[in-house]
Formats: sequence, C-alpha cells, structure tokens
Amino acid sequence: MDLSLLHNNTTNKNPEAVYMQRCLQLAANGRISCSPNPMVGALLVHQNTIIGEGWHHRAGEAHAEPKAIRAVKNQELLKESTLYVNLEPCSHFGKTPPCTDLIIEKKIPRVVIACQDPFPDVCGQGIAKLNAAGIKVEVGLEAEAARYLNKSFFCFHKKKRPYITLKWAQTADGYSDFIRQPGDGQKALLISSAYSQLLVHKLRAESDAILVGSRTALLDNPQLTLRHWPGRHPLRVVLDRKNSLQKDLLLLSDKFPCLIFTLNYSKTVGNKEWLALSRHRMSNELEEMLAVLYSRNIHSLLVEGGSTLQKAFLDAGLWDEIQVETWHTSIGRGHKALHIPEDQLKECHISGRVLSSENRSITHYLRKG
Repeated sequence: MDLSLLHNNTTNKNPEAVYMQRCLQLAANGRISCSPNPMVGALLVHQNTIIGEGWHHRAGEAHAEPKAIRAVKNQELLKESTLYVNLEPCSHFGKTPPCTDLIIEKKIPRVVIACQDPFPDVCGQGIAKLNAAGIKVEVGLEAEAARYLNKSFFCFHKKKRPYITLKWAQTADGYSDFIRQPGDGQKALLISSAYSQLLVHKLRAESDAILVGSRTALLDNPQLTLRHWPGRHPLRVVLDRKNSLQKDLLLLSDKFPCLIFTLNYSKTVGNKEWLALSRHRMSNELEEMLAVLYSRNIHSLLVEGGSTLQKAFLDAGLWDEIQVETWHTSIGRGHKALHIPEDQLKECHISGRVLSSENRSITHYLRKG
C-alpha cells in the first residue's frame, strides 16, 4: 500500500481525491487524542472552494461533520455544497447527536464518504438514512487510505481484538541485547538514539496499551510512560505468570495504572490490578489477555518486549504491524533478535526509512488484510 495516500498529493488531477486527502490530513490531527473514537476529518466544498473544515478532537466532543458545518460563515451555501468525510456519518445518539440529522437539516445535497463505519450502531445505517432523505451519497473515494488511518478502529470492530504492533531494536549483526540475567548488574544494550527514542514514545502515544513480559520488567525496571512525546499515557500491561514482580518496581510503585496478568493471583490495590488467567498454554493466554483488553475498550496494543513474549505473538500469528529499528553497528555476540517467519513475511507490505545521521534505519512490516 502507498502510505503517501495519507498526505495531500497535489499532483493528483482528481480534485475530489484531493478533497478527501485533505479530510484524511485533518482526521490525523486526532491521532493521539480521540481513541477509542475513530479519526475523522470533514470539509465542505462550494463551487470548487473549501468553505468549511473540521476534525474530531476527542471522545465526547463534537464530531468532524458538525465542526465543518459550523465553520461555514454563509450557511445558505450548504444547500449547494458537497460534504467530504473519511468515515460514514453516525446515525445514532451516543455522547453527541447523530451527524446525519444535522446534514439532513442543513439540506446538504451530496455527501462523499471514503468508507463505511464498521461500528455496529452505524455500519451502513448512516448511509441509508442520508439516501432515504434524498441526499446523493457516494462511497469509496480513497477508501484504502481511510481504512489504514483508522486501522485500530477497524481491527477492533472486525477482529474483536486490539490492533497489535510488535516493536524491537537490533544491531546490524542481529542482536537485541547483551546476555543478561535479573540481578546480575549488567546494563542493557542501548540501541536507540535520542531521536529514535522520540519515535518510540510517539508510537506509545498512539497506542491505548503497552505490554511487556515479567523478565523485561525485572531486567529493565521500565516506566513505560510518555516522557519524550505529548499525549495520554498508555495503560501499562505485564504478563507475569508466576506473580514474580517486586512491589518496588516502577510499574507497581508509581502513580500510573498497571494491569498485571498472572496464572493464579487476582487483587486490586489502588490503580494496580492483578488478574488471574484461566488458561495455561501461551497461545491461549494471549487470546485471553486480548479478550480482556477488548472488553475494556483497548483498541491498540504495543508489545515492546521481551523477545519470548513477542515470539509467542509471532508463533500465534497474532500481530498486525511490526517495527524494527536497526543500529548499523555490530557487537559480535549477545541475545539474538527475533526473525519474522517467512510465511508471515510473504503477507506483508514492507517499507523503511533510513536515519542516516543516526546510523540507524527503521523497517515497517504491515500485514495484509
């Protein structure tokens, strides 16, 4: 897939495609603020001129369509305008009134939608309501880019689980760390640069939850919070099968929530929750964890480590995206980095970027379908 579709491409000769690309650009402003709602941008065009724009900021606040409509100074022009929006307008009462009702009230004659909303309370009903009111509705313009932008939202409603991103860093010769054991005093191999750490925290900001295994928690004593990027802290999640985490670890002693999955221990202390899993095979444990996160409205999960946990996700085929940072330096020996199975590689769109001034590169694997 051409990810440049998410950006305004002025070389596109189809003005309607440019308008929809602008909707996607507007929608992306909500990337770190509007979850669990989808990112939506809208604009109104009158005689080839954009007369109003809007985007959804966060759940509970006005949707993109009403914002774009209210931004139009001369409301009489709405009766001769086209509304462009990257996701089907809602037709139900949630925290805000239905967008379809306002579109109908304002007598907007034509609506162009990138893709249908998978949310069961909408899912074609918004389109049907507009059609029934005599409004001309067109669906499918820039649909692929629109689905990619809201990939977590689509995954959550279609696969009934969070969108899963695996992330790891490695050296040029394929190592992810020195060989270490909890308590041996050995410091971690610092692969990421200051700049690539910013990118990691950006990825955290775009995720609803972040998951590590107990070994990573014991070895690194991580905070798993946002310190180098603005936004909401993701829910920290740990798989600690034997309930082995020391209570003075940052994950258990700081002020931020943490959810710990164990095999035989359940308890809640403040905003720290231990939850016992009922299954004992790793693949089943993962599915049960994902079911719990789904029930708690977690749309996106970033799996940061360690390699045993990430390998379990790979072996189970439970992932949607992988980001691998490579430091173009060799260390000779250490803890081997993961490899994506060949059969799964064949299912990927692969892209990359070189951070030449950092002596690093980032490879992005996006699973098809």
